[in-house]
Amino acid sequence: MKDTVTPTGHLAEQIERQDWKALADELDELGNALTGLLLTPGECREIADLYDREEYFRTTVDMARHRFGSGQYRYFTHDLPEVIAQLRAAFYPKLLPVARDWAGKLGRPAPWPDDLATWVEMCHEAGQARSAQILLRYGPGDWNALHRDVFGEMLFPLQVVIGLDAPGTDFTGGEFIMTEQRPRAQSRGSSTTVPQGHGLIFTTRDRPVALKRGWSNGPMRHGVSMVRTGRRRTLGLVFHDAA
Repeated sequence: MKDTVTPTGHLAEQIERQDWKALADELDELGNALTGLLLTPGECREIADLYDREEYFRTTVDMARHRFGSGQYRYFTHDLPEVIAQLRAAFYPKLLPVARDWAGKLGRPAPWPDDLATWVEMCHEAGQARSAQILLRYGPGDWNALHRDVFGEMLFPLQVVIGLDAPGTDFTGGEFIMTEQRPRAQSRGSSTTVPQGHGLIFTTRDRPVALKRGWSNGPMRHGVSMVRTGRRRTLGLVFHDAA
């Protein structure tokens, strides 16, 4: 298992140099936030090319078969490639303050320890022992239905998707979409084009929404609009394991 990895090298530096105050403010306001550049095109291709290497994955999901949309994705085993293990380990401590702040505002427990390895061990002790790191592949006409990636009672409220192909060059369409159910109001939607090598941080389930007399939870779902042309591949980093 690579969850004990210590983030080092240029990937950790790329994540460290992001404007985390601005990202946290945007997460508070919208429930999602786009990072700056994290990966080079070569690193993106290296990750995307893993898709055809069976030894890295525990299962493959055909979305149309399960009525999740159209397209395909694969769950990694716990023996993650180093680049993915490094990204996950470097993101966790940066997202942790937001997770704890949101839990406090919503009056919920904040069970997340300072290190990812301990949190993953807690997930396993609770019966959530399957890796949830994911590589997704969409072609023309493919899309992903609105959903939430909960996977069990042990939940980390934020996750990250990283674009591995270049919008407008490698594919068209395929925007990342989110909807938010607002208190006593119509739902609000947003769409984001995720550039190659950039990450989109977004809420797993909901986010705190300020009301006149405190805080309410704003349930959110995410998905992908229809890919019109080309091939769209993304890496999903999830910070809790699956039951």
